[in-house]
Amino acid sequence: MPPHTFVDAMIILERGDRVLLAERLGTGYADGRLNLPIGKVDPGENALDAAVREAREEVGVTIDPAVLRPVHVMHFRNPEGQARVGWFFATARWDGEPVNAEPHKCAGIGWHRADQLPGNIVRYNALGIAHYLKGEPFSFHGW
Repeated sequence: MPPHTFVDAMIILERGDRVLLAERLGTGYADGRLNLPIGKVDPGENALDAAVREAREEVGVTIDPAVLRPVHVMHFRNPEGQARVGWFFATARWDGEPVNAEPHKCAGIGWHRADQLPGNIVRYNALGIAHYLKGEPFSFHGW
């Protein structure tokens, strides 16, 4: 039987030319690196609902699903070789001010220029943002 493919939902919160990134902490994966608010799609949940849930859990904002735009889908293998499908959703509209809502998993959050991302961002997050900025709806990495 082929290995399970995980589905991730990534949220690109936009404020002008900047996107919100969080620094991973104590998770065992890419700690010290930056990533978008992100999470696995739970059983029985679709990617859009997962994006709304993850935004609330990780950065404390409430997003109406109607304002989330699917901007990129990536089928990739992470550094451990796991097959994953990442849905990237973007929005500039949400309720509340983003905060570090998971300090046990996140060292802090900050706004970064989308076209000049820091070097310590998780690679597939950077790739997804770059594809989004180019208007490319899907990509494959690591196959």
